[in-house]
Amino acid sequence: MRTTLGRVGAFSFLLGPATLRRGLLLSLGILLVPIMIGTSGVSPADAQTAKERKLITRIAPEYPETLKQLHIGGVVRIQAVVAPNGTVESTRLLGGNPILGQAAMKAVKHWKYANADSREELEVKVEFYPHLD
Repeated sequence: MRTTLGRVGAFSFLLGPATLRRGLLLSLGILLVPIMIGTSGVSPADAQTAKERKLITRIAPEYPETLKQLHIGGVVRIQAVVAPNGTVESTRLLGGNPILGQAAMKAVKHWKYANADSREELEVKVEFYPHLD
């Protein structure tokens, strides 16, 4: 005589119904806890203090003509250190095309942010899209 095993596993016949329920609940709990922790990303204390610094003046970067003609574009990520008075003190390329990155960093250094109590490091994304004429 052949028996059909449920989805719980091949050895479920060795466990009683209460043990199976506890095992399933524990497994489900172990799976859900990391998902719930991973979705918050910010603790309640950080959520109250974290706010985006307002950009006051944005200078557009010059699109390198050669890359524009070749239809090479993309997104460049830059780390900008902003002084309390809102000026950009320094920039560093985090990712993207190095030539576009140089143009973006040159422009970001001329950006002006709202005043704040302290120096901040911000991640800035600059997009370059060649015009398809």
